[in-house]
Amino acid sequence: MIEDAFCRTKMIIGEDGFESLQKTFVVIVGIGAVGGYVLEALVRAGIGKIRVVDCDVLKKSNLNRQILALNSVLEKPKVDVAAQRVYDINPNCILEKRQIFVSKENIPNILEGNPDVLIDAIDVVRAKEELLSYAALHGIKTFSAMGAALRIHPEFIRIATLDKTNTCPLAALMRKNLRRKKLPLENITCIYSEEVLKIKPEIVDEHGKRILGSLPTLTGIVGLTLANKVILDIIKEVKR
Repeated sequence: MIEDAFCRTKMIIGEDGFESLQKTFVVIVGIGAVGGYVLEALVRAGIGKIRVVDCDVLKKSNLNRQILALNSVLEKPKVDVAAQRVYDINPNCILEKRQIFVSKENIPNILEGNPDVLIDAIDVVRAKEELLSYAALHGIKTFSAMGAALRIHPEFIRIATLDKTNTCPLAALMRKNLRRKKLPLENITCIYSEEVLKIKPEIVDEHGKRILGSLPTLTGIVGLTLANKVILDIIKEVKR
């Protein structure tokens, strides 16, 4: 066998499975603690086209848990750092970047071009609800990361459609709000935790957003679990 960058992937999912990954267009909204690991895994798996969406720059406080964060790239836009990393891994990946904050008005722009998969890895509640609402209304296959901060036990991580999630407060809020809008929930697959939270956040930033403690292990596990679920969904029709 002639070795190439993806030979180990092809050995386990086959040429047809790998071809499916190469033909897939994924939009990742939020490339921080969870989304950065999603991006890393999907690029290394061979996804052919990825659009990354994030409005932030990398800060020193990101160093404890975000795979994109290094001292050498602090204060640089996450989407720019992500693009360089993607090209270093797979120069043939088509990478698009949008340095914007998610809002109801710009979601159609974020999701233009008929992506095959939407990955939601944002933690701003209002923006998350608007993104999931739009995806549900338009039948876009969606994988969403729920609360990963404040957790310390990976054994409680679960995968379920939004209507079947439990325990996670963020998932409960999304479920309630989308049901109130009479939107379908079965097309949104969630990565969430059933760990009961014992720590209450008390710190907020200048914008009123809560600052939550998090471990690099848990956010990384959630991101990689989400990416793995996406990969398996893409190749599910391919026989090995």
